[in-house]
Amino acid sequence: MAHQSKNPLIAMRGGVSPSCVALPRMKRSPWPTVLDHLAERLPAVSRSDWAERMASGGVLGEDGQPLRPDAPYAHGARVYYWRELPSEPPIPFEAQVLFEDEHLVVADKPHFLPVTPGGRFVRETLLVRLKAQLGCADLSPLHRIDRETAGLVVLCKRPQERDAYQGLFRERRIAKRYEAVAAAPPAALVFPLVRASRIVEDEAQFFRMREAEGAANSETRIHLLAQQQGRGLYELVPITGKRHQLRVHMQALGLPLEGDQFYLQVKRGPGDDEDFQNPLQLLARHLAFTDPVTSQAREFTSRLALRWP
Repeated sequence: MAHQSKNPLIAMRGGVSPSCVALPRMKRSPWPTVLDHLAERLPAVSRSDWAERMASGGVLGEDGQPLRPDAPYAHGARVYYWRELPSEPPIPFEAQVLFEDEHLVVADKPHFLPVTPGGRFVRETLLVRLKAQLGCADLSPLHRIDRETAGLVVLCKRPQERDAYQGLFRERRIAKRYEAVAAAPPAALVFPLVRASRIVEDEAQFFRMREAEGAANSETRIHLLAQQQGRGLYELVPITGKRHQLRVHMQALGLPLEGDQFYLQVKRGPGDDEDFQNPLQLLARHLAFTDPVTSQAREFTSRLALRWP
């Protein structure tokens, strides 16, 4: 299993931090070369691709020097490489840094841009783009919002401070407000209201969540801010942070969000091409908290906008 490198001789490349593989110590190695080990233990990359990476200087030893394809297996050694994909779908929208000091970065993430690498995306992510832009190898997000959602994301610059900041989210000491656009509500719904339910992964479709019977594990406070021409602008305040919580709760009320490709029905699978003309109308609008490191009051508001009116 690869993990992030902490070797000061191995720098990030283009915002991508190096990954590290430790070669097991064995009485007798079944792998004559490092290439043999990588090809067997990390088969998501083909042997020919590993060989090409090594030939081009994309795999390094602990001394920061490239390992050639014929490099012999070295018991207990560490090997470094950078995750890359043969191709990534380009995301034609840019994030904006709203705030930066020696502790934090606050960015306005556009729709469609993932926060962290995973699946089809490495370089086309908020984290990698900001690492490259700011030259900060230790940058890490303190929370995440869905790739389809736009708005505020807070990132930490110092690893030793990360736990203190993440405690804000674990202990619900941070105020978060979202805005969303959906159909105007029926007269039977009286606002403000609270939606509390049990949310679980949809067994039939792993990329969706659903409400289920049982004790509630999610809660959202919902306000109607305005309505006109059959549409409503809503303020959503998540008390808990379950995956897709706001989207699932609004769907359960009969108010699926405009532009939602997964709820009420699946219009696009997770690997399908994006419809950049029809973004999900959900925005992480506002964050407020007391900084646990500096004791300062922090408050941030997104500069992005939904399609309203």
